[in-house]
Amino acid sequence: MLYPVYAADWGLPSVVTTSVFATYPLTLLLMLLFAGGLSDVIGRRRAMLISIVLIGLGAGLFAIATNVGVLFAGRAVQGIGVGFAFSAASASLVENTVFTSPRAAGAVTTLSTSGGLTLSLVVGGALAQLLPWPLVLAHVVLAVVALLSFLLVYCTPDDRPAGSRFLPELPRAAPGTLGAVTTATLGVVVAYAVGAVFMSLGAQMARQLAGTGDLFITGLLLGLSSAVIGTTALLIGRVPSVVATLIGAVVSLIGLIPMVVTAATGSFVQFLLWCVISGAGYSFSFSGGISLAAKESPPSHRARTFSLVYLIAYLLQTVVAVGAGALATALGLAAAIDWIAPVLAVLSAALLVGSLAGIRKARQGKLQRVPALTS
Repeated sequence: MLYPVYAADWGLPSVVTTSVFATYPLTLLLMLLFAGGLSDVIGRRRAMLISIVLIGLGAGLFAIATNVGVLFAGRAVQGIGVGFAFSAASASLVENTVFTSPRAAGAVTTLSTSGGLTLSLVVGGALAQLLPWPLVLAHVVLAVVALLSFLLVYCTPDDRPAGSRFLPELPRAAPGTLGAVTTATLGVVVAYAVGAVFMSLGAQMARQLAGTGDLFITGLLLGLSSAVIGTTALLIGRVPSVVATLIGAVVSLIGLIPMVVTAATGSFVQFLLWCVISGAGYSFSFSGGISLAAKESPPSHRARTFSLVYLIAYLLQTVVAVGAGALATALGLAAAIDWIAPVLAVLSAALLVGSLAGIRKARQGKLQRVPALTS
């Protein structure tokens, strides 16, 4: 949301601001590649503590930034920090859940990320618009939140496995889970690809369509989508994982229509419709993908499985974000959307096919178990 302000104050083209945005997933995917399974060895708690320190440091860099180089550094530090915690936090939610539904961890993960995103957009927009130092204060608040989070996580029990040592290992799926993990990965990929377009170009679109540079209004508009993500997550906790990814694929395909219409016509109503539909599609795709990965991965292999899922998802998010920015800079916003929409359509279609295959496999498994039970 603040990127248009940086762009206006420092004279930055869209490709630069989207590249700053993409630095985060780029460094994150490098962490996932080489140290994604680290929490399987040092424990979920220690990995999350390291993460929070780095996230706070990244916020500090943003708060003191005077040029775009510091923004790149801040995003890189944040990416490394989240790389320590993402798979660890996802695995910890699965292993310490208080809910009876095995799919609740995916819904809670979606709700927590969308809740944080909504707060950052709405509260960050209010701070930037209504108080002094718009490019400083929001990052100071984030650093304070990181400190509080560190204290809370520090109070949790030590969960480091006994007698374990870290040997760098590439993320991979456990034997016999490749098909399900592929579908799970596609679910997160679709969510993140749609999110990349929305977060890298959405602020620019919102400012143009609303006809205002008010950051609070921009934050409210962008926060609508993340609020829909969280609300949907609350409602789909009991939806079977592969059914959720199937619905996510269909809804994401439908959401491409108002996205393209918005870019072509500048319709504010279509923009709001895009916010709602894309938010719902994100929630189904992401929640279903995370739940499916958690269901199929054994505990000793869980962090590596999540690392593989997030690695591929963030890699494609980086490509989409930078590509969208480059296209918007070279061809304009409407043309950029026209080029990006078919890519999102192909990814959504692949998720649709994978989900249907998963549902068919589950039905065949049930049919094979029924004769055994009756005999």
